[in-house]
Amino acid sequence: MKAVVIRRFGDPDGLEVVDLPRPEPGPGQVRIATEAIGVGGVDAVIRRGTLAAYGFREGHLLGSEVAGTVEAVGEGVDASWTGRRVWAFTGLSGGYAEEAVASVDDILPLPDGLTGADAVALGGSGVVAHFALARAHFAPGETVLVRGAAGSIGITAVQLAARGDAGAVAVTTSSAERGARLRDLGATHVLDRSGEDGTGGTGGTGGSGAPSGFDVVIDVVGGPQLPLFLKKLNPNGRYVAVGVVGGQPPADFGMRLMDAFRRSLSFATFSSDTVPGADRQAVRSAQFSAAAQGSLRTVVHEVLPLDEAASAHRAMDAGSVFGRIVLTPGGGGERRPASAGG
Repeated sequence: MKAVVIRRFGDPDGLEVVDLPRPEPGPGQVRIATEAIGVGGVDAVIRRGTLAAYGFREGHLLGSEVAGTVEAVGEGVDASWTGRRVWAFTGLSGGYAEEAVASVDDILPLPDGLTGADAVALGGSGVVAHFALARAHFAPGETVLVRGAAGSIGITAVQLAARGDAGAVAVTTSSAERGARLRDLGATHVLDRSGEDGTGGTGGTGGSGAPSGFDVVIDVVGGPQLPLFLKKLNPNGRYVAVGVVGGQPPADFGMRLMDAFRRSLSFATFSSDTVPGADRQAVRSAQFSAAAQGSLRTVVHEVLPLDEAASAHRAMDAGSVFGRIVLTPGGGGERRPASAGG
């Protein structure tokens, strides 16, 4: 089968299309003929070698979520899964391939009306957005800032905060066009990447009247500017970091929290790995149903053939992606409007 591996850590040119043996499902597993493969921020972080200390090695087969049809089941798996269209979490490996293996506990049937591309735009990121807001103890009427809102996690977090009756939903993004798209999804204020009101400076985004502080910050970016956003928390504010696509924050960022001791600020990291599987699947199922009905919107930036995975990663590195890039073994290249819903 065709697959994409990391031949060399670093830039996207280190990705290579290879032929691998078809994977066989073990006990409790299924094999899926993929129709859609999600390209996520964690894939780029792994590709760069940032997580090599955690056991990732060159030769790694990228990809953590796919959608497709179950074509074989392993020992102990109900044979009725065969032939069903599903979304699947493959761990942090195995998705960039024509066929993928997943635990039966990590698959979910796709409802009618939800495409495979929309499923992988929502399946992993929607759960992160939901539980990150829960970790922040977000309540109706509170102000929320989503930092790095143009990716799938941010796009879903904006919608969930708006649906949860937030007093304001501010976002950081890089252009007026992206700001308009995020407003269409529920954002009330648009800031530039440094968190400043977009009416002034480069990347002006028309964010006039943004709150001076926020009760909740959901941060997908991390990186050296994270301390600037800690300063934007209101007293008793809660900051939840859900990603580090911009790199690790400064080693001394905790000092900023201590300097603001009397404001009772809270900082947390969040990974959906800490949520029980049954709870993740319940939220995911509800979100899939909402997306199929049109009440929760998915955003697919572009669909590309599997062998153009390097092009997908170049677009991510350039910061030009709004939503999720999807790979498909059967070809692709169809650009979809970034406001499209599932």
